[in-house]
Amino acid sequence: MEKTFFAGAQAYLKKLNDVFDEEKLNSVEVLAEALAEVWAAGGNVFICGNGGSAANAIHLANDLHYGIGTYEQLPGLLGMKVEALPANVGVLTCLANDTGYQNIYAQQLLVKGNKGDLLIALSGSGNSENIIRAIETGKNMGLRTCAITGYSGGKCKDISDISLHFPVNDMQIAEDIQLIVGHICMQWLSNRGLKKIA
Repeated sequence: MEKTFFAGAQAYLKKLNDVFDEEKLNSVEVLAEALAEVWAAGGNVFICGNGGSAANAIHLANDLHYGIGTYEQLPGLLGMKVEALPANVGVLTCLANDTGYQNIYAQQLLVKGNKGDLLIALSGSGNSENIIRAIETGKNMGLRTCAITGYSGGKCKDISDISLHFPVNDMQIAEDIQLIVGHICMQWLSNRGLKKIA
């Protein structure tokens, strides 16, 4: 392995590891508790993002729908009602064409969301207009909102109910963080569910 590659890989992994201090993990716990509350109440979780964050939204929706709940030995433990808002290409292109790209998530929330549901917004910069509008719309409807952001956190950091801001100026690290936060919550929720049944 080339020394320059190895040094770059080590620097990347150190940067990723260093963002998860105790304060940040306490913030992740707040999100995990919010997810547990929605799960127990039978509410809906919506996840949105753009680009790599959109792909992460789809990934995490799978984990929360199936990964925390369906086990052959525990068929009565069901996963969450969760939807990745970027997942339906037909809906996205319709809304982008007819109402503007800035409304592709807000419009879906207006139709599907209910008071007490949870919105998780994934954004590297925290300044994407469609993500900001989704958070604002969700808050107006009585949804609890969470933003997982990098860089300065942007406007999303300031307007979300739960702000998980990781001040890294690196989009790949910011996107890795989204999945790590989701997986930490997923495993915690899974273990919590298993304890309830045992």
